[in-house]
Amino acid sequence: CILERISMSENIKWPGPAGLIPVTSGKPEDANVHNRNYLDNILVEMRAIDSILPDKHKKIFGIEFDSPIMMPAFSHLNKVGTDGKKPMLEYAKAAKALNILNWVGMEPDDEFKEITDIGAKTVRIIKPFADHDIIFEQIEFAKKCGAIAVGIDIDHVPGTDGKYDIVDGIPMGPVTQSDLAEYVKFAKIPFVAKGVLSVQDAIKAKKVGCSAIVVSHHHGRIPFGIPPLMILPRIKEALKEMEIFVDCSMDTGYDAYKALALGADAVSVGRGILPQLLKYGESGVIEKINKMNEELSELMMYTGIKDTDSFDASVLYIK
Repeated sequence: CILERISMSENIKWPGPAGLIPVTSGKPEDANVHNRNYLDNILVEMRAIDSILPDKHKKIFGIEFDSPIMMPAFSHLNKVGTDGKKPMLEYAKAAKALNILNWVGMEPDDEFKEITDIGAKTVRIIKPFADHDIIFEQIEFAKKCGAIAVGIDIDHVPGTDGKYDIVDGIPMGPVTQSDLAEYVKFAKIPFVAKGVLSVQDAIKAKKVGCSAIVVSHHHGRIPFGIPPLMILPRIKEALKEMEIFVDCSMDTGYDAYKALALGADAVSVGRGILPQLLKYGESGVIEKINKMNEELSELMMYTGIKDTDSFDASVLYIK
């Protein structure tokens, strides 16, 4: 096969040879096929001479964590807890033990407080409720609970019926630039736009004052959505000074390495921890993340990356 070095240039024509992405129907599960296929087609050259044991510490929102691998913004998992264990609390405990950033999705205030009482540094992601008062109330409550950042799912606006989505019986609505600007101003702590999958949305988020974005399609919400890593370099080139996070199909430390090399500041692992989380709770998540950190360190050493500020996309090729 032909290998083409992945470039950060805005003029790059991203390779898409026949067979790279299989023909699919646009369902959410197909998006994960696209993600997995794209990740696995990114290859890495070796730069072993002068390589040293890397430092994986990473500052996010000005706070130092032990790794750029983060917890996901899961929602509603407390409904499937067994043996008296609540999964949302279990992965928060793992985040605290590992000193990595915790994220929480759609949860009622009382359960969100229960999660933050664990003590992990936490970001709350809020749905784009049609009733904006709910959004402002949840921002304020998150701050009272000590959240270090808040944000909104910008990709949770449409439903599969072609109308605004409804989640748990609650209507969603649009997210305009003026809406985002109001949320940012009201929050007074770092604000995150989650579900960015274009340079256009990334620039709009930065323009209204968002501190960070999550490059993501929310596990396939958009039919035929491109893999987040495909658009990530273009977004990185366009934004320059802004924290950029990535999720979707991050399952190994090698996946995390590729995302970090392409411009992400940190990555969230979601369904990659789900089996261990539901079966073993905190200990299963810790075991999974420790393995991912080992894999990340291994590939950093193979490519001469000394710390999390030194990633270099020129080691990557796409076949």
